[in-house]
Amino acid sequence: VQLQASGGGLVQAGGSLRLSCAASGRTFSGYTLGWFRQATGKDREFVAAIRPTNSNPFYVDSVKGRFTISKDRAKNILYLQMNILQPEDTARYFCTAGQGIILSNLRVPASYEYWGQGTQVTVSS
Repeated sequence: VQLQASGGGLVQAGGSLRLSCAASGRTFSGYTLGWFRQATGKDREFVAAIRPTNSNPFYVDSVKGRFTISKDRAKNILYLQMNILQPEDTARYFCTAGQGIILSNLRVPASYEYWGQGTQVTVSS
């Protein structure tokens, strides 16, 4: 699976962005899909994930109620709708995919097999 993320940019605090992640080489079927982010000088942080069974998505507490992860099966695209953006959301955002990820490992980057190149999100105050 090859992943290509897009949709990042510069936005003022309170604004919105929608990130997209297009997959090629294989469909999303059977994969847990996720978004992570990495701010300068910090570790990669889990943001959101959605499992292949389409159960309720999972979010890091800091984005609950503001971010929404979704996928378009027909187009093989993963989305991250980000609303009410804050300066602390500034980071490079990565989409990722993996198989056989158990619930307790959803937030662990090493659990995922495939990564996109990332897209930069910068939120100004």
